[in-house]
Amino acid sequence: MMVTAYQAKYFAHDLTRRAALGLDRLTMSLFDAAVDLNPHQIEAALFALESPLSQGVLLADEVGLGKTIEAGIVLCQFWAERKRRLLVICPASLRKQWALELSEKFNLPTKVLDSRSFKDDVGRGVAPLNEKAVLIVSYNYANAIREELRAISWDLVVVDEAHKLRNAYRPSNKVGQGIRWATDGSRKLLLTATPLQNSLVELYGLSTLIDEHIFGEINAMNSGGKVYH
Repeated sequence: MMVTAYQAKYFAHDLTRRAALGLDRLTMSLFDAAVDLNPHQIEAALFALESPLSQGVLLADEVGLGKTIEAGIVLCQFWAERKRRLLVICPASLRKQWALELSEKFNLPTKVLDSRSFKDDVGRGVAPLNEKAVLIVSYNYANAIREELRAISWDLVVVDEAHKLRNAYRPSNKVGQGIRWATDGSRKLLLTATPLQNSLVELYGLSTLIDEHIFGEINAMNSGGKVYH
């Protein structure tokens, strides 16, 4: 069968499931998703995909509103656009849950990476970070392999329970510093239900994971001020 240049372009467009802007961008990538989406989740995903903040965004919906689903939508779209350098960093206790939800609800291939699986891959001559899957690592392991992570140009890094890294700007926070350094320059999607609890400095700390210059210097923040409800 002869394929014209026009047909080839059409097929390529369809295979990558790309769309220009807005909701149309998500339509094909979510075709196989096994989840009932709520309007606010679609809006959050579109915000994350279209935000003018090129280095990333913070999604801070309350507990139970589906931040994992929102991140899954974004990951699904990146995968559909052949952007396969995708990383999820989360507490160790949530790694299997992330793998299960992304696999079952979005039909995305996933791999939980830890010291054992990393060594097994190396022993088999496989590059652990080159897997065609969404890689899922814990905070501590991300810090342990920070040099290897930094060597990869990640298309998207999702950080779950991001409030746990609100002190990442402090040199004393070794894990936070390691993750910040390892993912510097990569687009990020931060997820947390509690971006701010007591001090504005907590929000400043989270922002440094995306761009350390968003709020300027730490001294510019009202570090002594409290937030009252």
